[in-house]
Amino acid sequence: QVQLVESGGGLVQPGGSLRLSCAASGSFFSINAMGWTRQRPGLQRELIATYTFGGGTNIADSVKGRFTISGDSAKNTVYLQMDNLEPEDTAVYHCNAVGLRDTETERRWFDVWGQGTQVTVSS
Repeated sequence: QVQLVESGGGLVQPGGSLRLSCAASGSFFSINAMGWTRQRPGLQRELIATYTFGGGTNIADSVKGRFTISGDSAKNTVYLQMDNLEPEDTAVYHCNAVGLRDTETERRWFDVWGQGTQVTVSS
């Protein structure tokens, strides 16, 4: 089993910053990519950023220039640095990881999600 533990959410004033962390643990062969989505009240889940270990990053246009994603392969952890936060960034942020794990008979892809962390931007 692969588990994701998210941290770093909370309440921040407009213009402030937060850094979300997501750490993968458990039994797996490799983590290939991790990312963040968010779900704002009344809206569909939105892909915010992705990080490919050994590859590149992608940031959604809606947050480009304010959010940055980075990763630490040694810790199987990805970070989402969020700067100049706006009330519209209020959402539950979910972490996702894609990788490979071994079963008794084969190596298989997995795709897991974290529980989510609340980010509230309000004065």
